[in-house]
Amino acid sequence: MSDEEETAIVGIALVRNEDVFVERAIRNVIDFCDLLIVADHQSTDGTSAILRRLAAEFPDRMQLVRIQNPRESHFLISDYAGSPTWVFAVDGDEIYDPAGLAQMRIDLLAGKYAESWIVFGNVLNCTAIDDAADTATGYLAPPCRSMTKLFNFDLIESWGGAATHVCANGTIQFKPGYDATRRLQLHEQIPWEEAHFRCLHTCFMRRSSLDAAQPPARPNVSETYLRGGLGGWMRKSINRLLGRPPVSDWKMEKYARGELVTVDASAFLRPS
Repeated sequence: MSDEEETAIVGIALVRNEDVFVERAIRNVIDFCDLLIVADHQSTDGTSAILRRLAAEFPDRMQLVRIQNPRESHFLISDYAGSPTWVFAVDGDEIYDPAGLAQMRIDLLAGKYAESWIVFGNVLNCTAIDDAADTATGYLAPPCRSMTKLFNFDLIESWGGAATHVCANGTIQFKPGYDATRRLQLHEQIPWEEAHFRCLHTCFMRRSSLDAAQPPARPNVSETYLRGGLGGWMRKSINRLLGRPPVSDWKMEKYARGELVTVDASAFLRPS
């Protein structure tokens, strides 16, 4: 990484109707970031009020922005390209281990992962969280796909073009000697119990007070009618006509692999 400037960690959260977990998600990552930018995409539940309260509590670390289109979120961080900045994209349904992130921050600032473009961590894709018992149940990555998003912007010249939302699609121009293959799969090297960079991904749980009691997995921003072909488009269209909530077939395929496991979640739910 560059020697001229100090390394920084900038968080970016694109959220919409996330009032069940968003406060916990933000509190667990705020100390990891030098700056956390939160882009509220037209939330209609209690998310906006929660975010305003948190922004007032953390005025030096949190920047709240209201956006009209998801792609605006990417251009809130694109100018960091070429600088010694790690960009950490966190969603409103991702609850990280704050003690683990404290160690991860030390490692990042010390240059431990300086030659990696993107770092993937351990994930539990949750079907249930028991606050009373401090446990979480779900599918681990691996064998599931990891979805953590930590990018080394010091290795790129720019990231522009047709980005659909933060750190998604568009055109990346890498610095000479670097490319997109520099992917560090920590989740394939370190078991869940020993990992520092790990999160509870509540993708199979109720995320908004506007959701049904047990909603299906919410589609990602990038899931358009093209994904799944004609059959997928027809199924989504029929569900809309019948008033059914949209279902993410992609999440079911990528995030529900292997056996259901239950883990100690006290580090995520009751951080010291």
